[in-house]
Amino acid sequence: MSQLIVGPFNRVEGDLEVRLDIDRGQVRSARVNSPLYRGFEQILHGKDPLDTLVIAPRICGICSVSQSTAAAQALADLAGRAMPPNGELACNLVLACENLADHFSHFYLFFMPDFARAVYASEPWSDWVEPRFRAITGSAPRAAMPARTELLHLMGMLAGKWPHSLSLQPGGSSKPVQQQERLRLLAILSAFRGFLERQTFADRLEAVVALDSAEALAAWADAAPPHQGDLRAFLHLAEALRLDQLGHGVDRFMSYGSLPLGGELLFQRGLWYRGLAALDEAVISEDPSHSWMQGGEPLHPTRGSTVPDADKIGGYSWCKAPRLAGEPVEVGALARQMVDGHPLIRDLVKTSGGNVRNRVVARLLESARLVIAMEAWVRSLRPGEPFCERTVLPDEGAGVGLAEAARGSLGHWLQVRHGRILNYQIIAPTTWNFSPRDGQGTPGPLEQALVGAPVRVGEQTPVAVQHIVRSFDPCMVCTVH
Repeated sequence: MSQLIVGPFNRVEGDLEVRLDIDRGQVRSARVNSPLYRGFEQILHGKDPLDTLVIAPRICGICSVSQSTAAAQALADLAGRAMPPNGELACNLVLACENLADHFSHFYLFFMPDFARAVYASEPWSDWVEPRFRAITGSAPRAAMPARTELLHLMGMLAGKWPHSLSLQPGGSSKPVQQQERLRLLAILSAFRGFLERQTFADRLEAVVALDSAEALAAWADAAPPHQGDLRAFLHLAEALRLDQLGHGVDRFMSYGSLPLGGELLFQRGLWYRGLAALDEAVISEDPSHSWMQGGEPLHPTRGSTVPDADKIGGYSWCKAPRLAGEPVEVGALARQMVDGHPLIRDLVKTSGGNVRNRVVARLLESARLVIAMEAWVRSLRPGEPFCERTVLPDEGAGVGLAEAARGSLGHWLQVRHGRILNYQIIAPTTWNFSPRDGQGTPGPLEQALVGAPVRVGEQTPVAVQHIVRSFDPCMVCTVH
C-alpha cells in the first residue's frame, strides 16, 4: 500500500487536494480536501438581509447567478412574496444562461482537453482528438470560446452584467425587457443553437433530446464517423476507455427542482434511490466530524453554524459533510435528469450506474433541453407588464432558498432577528459531492467514486483520477464559501 497526494488540479475552479491510498495499481480509498477557508457565512452575520443580494453572489465568479437565485428565493420566502410571470421568465433565463454556459465551458475547456494529454499519444484516435480538443489552442476550444461569449450577451441584456448582477430580486427581475430586446434575445439563442447543432451534436437539438435509451444513444453514435460532432467523439472515447466503468458513485441522486414557471418546474424535485421518492428538506444535515469546523453532531442548516477550528482532531477538509437522512447523495446534471425522469439518463444509470460517461452525457443532454426551453421563455415574455414586485422584509423570521446550479443542488438558509441576519447557512453542490467522511465513517460521493480508479506506473497525477474529479465539474470556492 502506498500513498499519493494529488493536487492542486488545473482547470478546476478553486483549490483541491486528494489523498489516495493505492494498492496493486488501484485506488483503495480516498480523502478529499478542500483546503481554502473563506467564511461568507460569518461575513453575512449581523448584516441587513438585503445585503445578501450583494455579498452572496461573490462567493463565486462563474456561478454567481445561482447564488443570487438562492439568496433572492430565501428573501422571498422570508417575505412571503411571489414573482409576476415576467419576473419568473426573466430570472429563469438568467439562471439557465449561466448553467448552460457552465456546462459548455466544462465540456470544451475543462473536461475534453484531458484526452489530448501525452499519456494518450499512442491511442489510435489521438491523431484527430489531440488537435481538436487540445487545451486553449485546439480547434474546439478556439471555436467554443467566442460562442460562449456571444451567449453571455443574453446575460448582459437581462441582468445588466455578469458576474455579480443585482437584477435578481425577491420580487422578480429589476430589468424589464422591451419588444425589440426579445428579438435580440432570440437571435442570440439561435446563434448558440447553431453552434450546438453544427459542432457539439451534428444534429438537431430535438433529435438529441428524443434519444430514449442506451441502445438509441449507441445507434445514434454509430450512425456517423466518430469525429462528426463532439458528443459523438466523446462517446467514441468513452467506449475505448471504458468510462462507463469509471467513477461509480453512490447512485443516490437528489434535485431541489429547478426553473419554476406558474407553479410548475422545468426539472422536477425529488430523490432517486432505486426509484423516485419525495424530497424532504427537513432531513438535510451537515456533519462537521471530519471538517476543520467546531462541533461534531449532524445538524440541520437552520441549527448549524460555521465556526473554524483549524486544529480539530480528525479534520481533513474545510468542507462539512452534507447528508440526506444520514446518507450521502450525488447532485448535478445527472441527478437532475434522473429525478426529472429523462428516459435516456434513467436507462444509462440502470445499465451502468452513475459514472464518468453518464455524467458528461447528462450535462450535454441538459444543455439541449435548456436551449429549447429558453427559446420558449423568450417568446412568452410580455413587454409592458410587470417584471418585479416591491418586497418589504419583516424584522423577524426565516427563509430558505433552494436552487439548482449547473453543478447541482444549492441551498441558502436564512434567519432574521431585529432586522438583522442572525444566521445564514449555505450548502453548495460541490459540498455535497466532495464532502469528507461523516461521523459514521461513510465517505462522500467523490471519495467513493475514486475507489477502484487505475493508477499507471509512475503517474503522479493519475489521468483516471482526473477524469473522475472533472466528471463532477467541481467548484471548490463555492464548496468552502
